[in-house]
Amino acid sequence: MSNAGFHFTSSTTEESHRALRTYTDKYDQCDAGKARAIVVIGGDGHLLESVHEHGHLNIPFFGINYGSLGFLLNMAERPGDLEERIDKALMISLKPLQMRAVDTHGKVHESIAYNEVSLFRTTRQAAKLRINIDGSERLAELVADGAMVSTPAGSTAYNHSAHGPIIPLEANLLALTPISPFRPRRWRGALLPEYAKISIDVLDPNKRPVHAVADFYETPDVQSIEIEQSRDKQATLLFDPDHSLDQRIIAEQFTN
Repeated sequence: MSNAGFHFTSSTTEESHRALRTYTDKYDQCDAGKARAIVVIGGDGHLLESVHEHGHLNIPFFGINYGSLGFLLNMAERPGDLEERIDKALMISLKPLQMRAVDTHGKVHESIAYNEVSLFRTTRQAAKLRINIDGSERLAELVADGAMVSTPAGSTAYNHSAHGPIIPLEANLLALTPISPFRPRRWRGALLPEYAKISIDVLDPNKRPVHAVADFYETPDVQSIEIEQSRDKQATLLFDPDHSLDQRIIAEQFTN
């Protein structure tokens, strides 16, 4: 058996479990803290979970797609090629967003998001939000189902489904995108510099409650939220040279 120094983790599907057994039979299982790479078997959701769990180790992640989309992962190929693929892989650094939310009881909730931070209405009534950028009010009242702030890596996910722009990784931008806006009806969001500090106040949070989500960390009954790029956290993803994230972000903009 090889002593490659890989830590393997898989999603809960049977297909992913079978692949996990194949890889660990071939390469053994290394402790995450001692690995030279964390190999994630599953889909984009499991990759994000793994990055949140192991990101503090400063070890690169190599994802292998056994999910439904796998935008942030590499194609599943022969397990015997894994060492060579990781040796030749391109490195992409992802900078997450830092969320600081205050709920209606005054409790502070903090989390990070590698894809996006989203605000959603939780009743039949639309949310009413006031948006400030770097301390200046930019939108006095947005009436919508919600809004989100997305990183470049997350711009092809929920942000894109909400008709937000796709952002190249090196653009140093964030996307602020409304979710089903009612008023201003024609406002479609904004592109902001990556260093921007976004503050969103929930207007009338008791009558129109709003829920915040940072990737998959949920905070109910939010009354205000601050979002900015984290200054001390990042994750490194590894990609096959012919399957790079940059090229997929470009290709995604030309699909139907």
